[in-house]
Amino acid sequence: MNEQFSILYLYDLNRDPEDIPAFYQDLNLVRILDRISLKWGKNVRKFYRRFSVCSNEELYRRAIYGDIKKEPVYNALITFVENLDEAHKLREEKEKATYPEQKQVWHIREIVSYCDAYEKLDKALSDAKLESEGMTELHKIISEVLDSEYRKLHTEALEVFNEISKLRFTLTYDKDRISVAIGTVPGEGAYEEMMRTKSGREIKHFNNPFVSETRLTEIEYQCIEIIMKKKPELFARIRTLSEDNSDYEKPVLARFEEELIFFLSYCDLQHDMQKEGYAFTTPERTENGIMSAEGLYDLALAIANLGTDKEVISNDFKLDQGERFFVLTGPNQGGKTTFARSLGQLVFFSRMGLDVPARSANVPYFPDIQSHFSVEESVETGFGKLKEELSRLSPMMRDNERGSFVVINELFTTAASYDALIMGKRVLKHFIELDCMGIYVTHLKELADEQEGVVSLRAMLDDKRMQTYEIKRGEAEDIPCAENLVNKHRLTYSQLKERL
Repeated sequence: MNEQFSILYLYDLNRDPEDIPAFYQDLNLVRILDRISLKWGKNVRKFYRRFSVCSNEELYRRAIYGDIKKEPVYNALITFVENLDEAHKLREEKEKATYPEQKQVWHIREIVSYCDAYEKLDKALSDAKLESEGMTELHKIISEVLDSEYRKLHTEALEVFNEISKLRFTLTYDKDRISVAIGTVPGEGAYEEMMRTKSGREIKHFNNPFVSETRLTEIEYQCIEIIMKKKPELFARIRTLSEDNSDYEKPVLARFEEELIFFLSYCDLQHDMQKEGYAFTTPERTENGIMSAEGLYDLALAIANLGTDKEVISNDFKLDQGERFFVLTGPNQGGKTTFARSLGQLVFFSRMGLDVPARSANVPYFPDIQSHFSVEESVETGFGKLKEELSRLSPMMRDNERGSFVVINELFTTAASYDALIMGKRVLKHFIELDCMGIYVTHLKELADEQEGVVSLRAMLDDKRMQTYEIKRGEAEDIPCAENLVNKHRLTYSQLKERL
């Protein structure tokens, strides 16, 4: 059995979560993770910081996700998680138990529930048509553990617990004295009723201490001590079974249980969004430098607009072989930043080995994502806006990370146009020489002038010079900001004249 197996990692299993990089905020990934965390808990967020370390690991994850999102497999795994939660609840109850014998019985109940969850999962995976290397290996490991240990353990633990559940005894209360006898006396009434009337205490409920309640009254534990003396073989078996299996969980399965929520949490989000009409697709890997998508949209914006009548515009794009960077120009509030974010999200989820928010997509492997979005002046540092931007841009360019995907949004807006153009061209040249791909959103139409590896995109306007939020190839043009705002808010001379 492969003890180092993981459904996330092919190599380093002990890799710590990476620090949250700048692009998480820039690409609005935080909003997406907030939505996921609402159902799956904050612990799931760490897995979205553990990137695949290489191309093979990305493809390994993608194949596993392809199996997991199949309806029979997904349903089986969701049921498995629910069954496992039951075992975890029993473990929590076990820790609340006051007396050793009671802890041992709750431990046996936990084992029964845990093994049962894996037996049901094993059967479901046997009936499924698994295609990925990872899920096939996982099923093999589960079957091996069941055959070698868990089935036998499950049978023995279930036998013991059934014997405990069938245990009955009679309490006789006479002249301030209580006697305990194994078995029941017909017509003597229920244990709970007898305790309620005879104990002389304001106690509303008396429950089976091994089945439904961990808190015991003193008199209940005294009864248990008497029964233990009358049934020494049973309680010896309970003690031995519990102590011999104090560490029954396999590390390889514990790792699987923890990592599984990464895939299930995203699959759950994908199902929710698809019900609202949003498309997802498995990206195709390209090796020739071509990158494209149809129906690409900003997933974070789509999540924000759920429950509203706001439309999320999708766009198509393509970078052909030899083309490295989009330079996107156009009017303010025309969808430029949204499109740039959607490109970054496309690369991020592709790199994580998941489906992407688009109808179709072809994405090369990128070892890293780098982003730089416009910032405000910092009161804390006293830096002006330009200095803040340069201080963040500097480490990106010094890293010399080859082949990254780069998203740049409105750099050098406070610099003179000539200076901003010179610096912008140097930034583009630097990343293109490092064989990077990406997008540069700018107000400088000259930056989109013909240069090697650069493709000009425009945020489109309709015939009335209103924003359409569509992004298409085309030469950059002057779009005066004032004119755009006047058209947007219907403040032209003729429109004002009509109102007056």
